[in-house]
Amino acid sequence: MSGLTTHILDTAAGRPAAEVAVRVFARRGGEVSLLSETRTDADGRARLVAGEDLAVGGYRLEFAVADYFKTSGAVVSDPPFLDVVVIDFAVADPTQHHHVPLLVSPFGYSTYRGS
Repeated sequence: MSGLTTHILDTAAGRPAAEVAVRVFARRGGEVSLLSETRTDADGRARLVAGEDLAVGGYRLEFAVADYFKTSGAVVSDPPFLDVVVIDFAVADPTQHHHVPLLVSPFGYSTYRGS
């Protein structure tokens, strides 16, 4: 199964980050175009791009984490340290599944290519 998915974990609270707004962009030749917008489900997961729509090239994910933390009850600074987490990456083989998890707290994050 190919395609692009994500899973967001709130590492400060030790739980999935539900209802996080996620936007996906294609980056081609200096142009950036919006492909999809969604929100994570109750388990912090979202299917972002179907396999047949994934192509070789650059992509950008934008995670609206400040809005999530404000509604989650987390203590955040004003303005928040992290507003939108942006991850730029590339797909070399669109026949493979691409999973980009985000581990996030109000003050830091990490990501990797998952399975």
